[in-house]
Amino acid sequence: MTCTVHDLYKYKVAWLRVDTQTILTIETLVITKSERIAITHTEQRIWQLRIKDIRESDKGWYMCQINTDPMKSQMGYLNVVVPPDILDYPTSQDMVVLEGTNVTLTCAATGVPEPTVTWKREGEKSVTSVENSGITSHDGAMLHIYQIERHNAGSYHCIASNGVPPTVSKRIIVTVNCAYMQPGQDTNLTRTSLQPIIRIPTRQYYAELGGRVILECHSEAQPNSINYWMKGKGRNHPPGWHDHVFKVTMKITIRLEKVSDFGVYKCVAKNSLGTTEESVKVYLKTCE
Repeated sequence: MTCTVHDLYKYKVAWLRVDTQTILTIETLVITKSERIAITHTEQRIWQLRIKDIRESDKGWYMCQINTDPMKSQMGYLNVVVPPDILDYPTSQDMVVLEGTNVTLTCAATGVPEPTVTWKREGEKSVTSVENSGITSHDGAMLHIYQIERHNAGSYHCIASNGVPPTVSKRIIVTVNCAYMQPGQDTNLTRTSLQPIIRIPTRQYYAELGGRVILECHSEAQPNSINYWMKGKGRNHPPGWHDHVFKVTMKITIRLEKVSDFGVYKCVAKNSLGTTEESVKVYLKTCE
């Protein structure tokens, strides 16, 4: 801050902080204990109060004063701007939610002046629950997604800016777990089943001793399910089985070499939301 004085003569220039009535400097002497304060002058005419490592708490009124009678003074206001920052709390973290629920994402930003917050999704996708709505951004600290669906899953970015660089952003990943209807349930009801769904094309097989059958099972789940066949307490994994896909088709070849190979086989699909199993029965075909 600069104070220009003409014809100073024997008088002295002092700098004060108005709100606290703190004397900062008198002539070239620094009175305050703060090491961030310094004073310079040019031929006792242009006096400059220097504050390094400026802080938000430094904002306020400052006075350049000359000890004449009456006193002469001039005041100036120091406005401090602060670049935006996004707080870890209460800003939302990565989350896993159930399809059909209402979700609120929160972005807590600080800065001076107060930052504006804008929400966007990767790939310019809609930020509303309506797919392809054309609304690709939302202004405000909170983003509400009503009755979230699978297509709403992905990365959301909250972007905070206040005209003071740099602009900052945070990515929040939303994972949507899907709840499926079990076969035979009323499709007009809200989907509340937490278990994966399994479809069995053929539930009964007839084969001769020494023959073979190929059992088939289709499952669908999210989050991704672990899928396997069981007979009794044992577990059988078909060749090339997968546990990392949304939809799974499992086939297993059973060689019927002994009578105990016949019986009930179970197709099992399991994820963090529950377990579903369906049965297939292999009968011994006897000669007529």
